[in-house]
Amino acid sequence: MRTPVSYVSSVHHPEAFHGTRVRGGFFEGWYVKLVSADRTRRWAVIPGVFRSTGTHDHVNEAFVQVLDGLTGRSWYHAFPRGDFHASTHQFAVRVGENTFDGGGITLDLPELSGRVDFTTPMDPYPVSPLRPGIMGWYGYVPIMECFHGVVSFGHELAGDLRTEQESASFDGGRGYIEKDWGRSFPAAYVWGASNHLIDRDGSEEDGSLMASCAIIPGLGRTFRGFIVALRRGRTLSTWATWNGSRDMELTITDTHVTWRMRGPQGTLSLRAERVRGGLLHAPLRTAMHKRVEETLDAVIEIHHVSPVGVTLFEGVGVCAGLEVFGDTDRLMRL
Repeated sequence: MRTPVSYVSSVHHPEAFHGTRVRGGFFEGWYVKLVSADRTRRWAVIPGVFRSTGTHDHVNEAFVQVLDGLTGRSWYHAFPRGDFHASTHQFAVRVGENTFDGGGITLDLPELSGRVDFTTPMDPYPVSPLRPGIMGWYGYVPIMECFHGVVSFGHELAGDLRTEQESASFDGGRGYIEKDWGRSFPAAYVWGASNHLIDRDGSEEDGSLMASCAIIPGLGRTFRGFIVALRRGRTLSTWATWNGSRDMELTITDTHVTWRMRGPQGTLSLRAERVRGGLLHAPLRTAMHKRVEETLDAVIEIHHVSPVGVTLFEGVGVCAGLEVFGDTDRLMRL
């Protein structure tokens, strides 16, 4: 069992592995996104580990998932638990012959193999004693069902990956990394992320958006919690339950997600079209179930207005990841 000191230390490293000495069910996965310079190749590669609760049909395995954002095809590769190794202090993961760290990734999979380097440093959500990452003070609450971390809002890429048909260059491309860990994914959630922002005049912005809301149980009441970060240049704006921000609207239909919120850094309005994608496995308490449809082809409309009514950004996030899962009617009601 982890000591209080080791637990607090792990909270301050959201990019690292959190499963050491954790009893019972547990999962952890790193979402590594790769987009080529011309945006015609879009891949998500997710290394991780899963241990189910209970003893019936017990599952204890490592995995590497792959999503081809262009075709929507996906693959799930299971590995023995002993093939998984990860640092408790930094982003460094190995599953079989596949490695992931701050310098880049090396893949040896049937549908994707090769090496992509990160040619600029990773850009994580900042960590401080009062705000240990995007989770804010909720990151210290050990009974949370699921934790989240932003490992890198964006970094430049170089290298080549061999697909089933061809070699794809990622020279001059852009990467993104975030992660989840805990006991299970939420019963319902919306998640979207893009680090390809374009303003209303058609100019590319140096920026990223990550937005997620979910049903949060087990903290005395069930509520809709959310974490949203918009980075433009070196300016980072956050809307989150932990910093007093409030939902003003959340509407989920078969075709769109519309979300508007207000916080200390103004009002943020988001609208995303739900386009079809590929199926990924996601952790429930008993197994990694193939249940989550994700796309890397979404477009998210973004409108950020300051507290005094000045438009700070109006544009879109393209090549966006988008997931909508679970009892969304309940999520909207909370």
